[in-house]
Amino acid sequence: MYKTIGEALELSSGLKRALFDLAADNIEVVLCPPFTALSEVGEVIFESNLQLGAQNAHWQDEGAFTGELSCKMLKDAGCKFVIIGHSERRQYFAETNETVNKKLKAALKHGVTPIFCIGETLGERESGKTFEVLADQVNNGLKGLNPDEIKNMVLAYEPVWAIGTGKTATPQSAQEVHKFIRDLLVKVSNKQTAEAVRIQYGGSVKPENSFELMQQPDIDGALVGGASLNVESFAAIVKKANEVKK
Repeated sequence: MYKTIGEALELSSGLKRALFDLAADNIEVVLCPPFTALSEVGEVIFESNLQLGAQNAHWQDEGAFTGELSCKMLKDAGCKFVIIGHSERRQYFAETNETVNKKLKAALKHGVTPIFCIGETLGERESGKTFEVLADQVNNGLKGLNPDEIKNMVLAYEPVWAIGTGKTATPQSAQEVHKFIRDLLVKVSNKQTAEAVRIQYGGSVKPENSFELMQQPDIDGALVGGASLNVESFAAIVKKANEVKK
């Protein structure tokens, strides 16, 4: 919940200038501004190498759900992506694996690529429940989806204990979790699908740690929080990712 419309336009314009020479076929960059700025930011980045995403969606197309926006509406506003199941939605707004599952299906139905977020809290990590929690979120979040549908989404591992705290999983421990998630995807779909799905890391990603994180074999990108609010820091992360993925 950052940036007024004017601030969002300033940020997106700055990123468009900073990343104008990025090879779009090598890396995808998605901006997910607040709902109020979606259309305006969409106009700024139209026909650039930046794409538009939303931070949340409802699973119904329309109805008596005051304050919510549907995937149908988001697509109409120009969104190609939507974040589903972010840890803050789970923590503060009672998101469950069941509602996340409904939202994933709605996004896929309307051709909007879901960025499906999973992750454990500090308490769960310290109790040794990381893999148990992730398996529950993946198995129930993807319930009823076939391999072709799963292939058309992005997964984002966001250890809740590392978001906004300055703490970051070491590249090696992040890779261990990403490999576990990849193996889970083999079980719920198949090997081909699991290899095709991009799995992002999100947890205090900064220019200083992004290169080493994304060098890991099962880390395919980053879900960037605070560092995305500044042109210089976010552009630096994108350029480091581009170096890794060449």
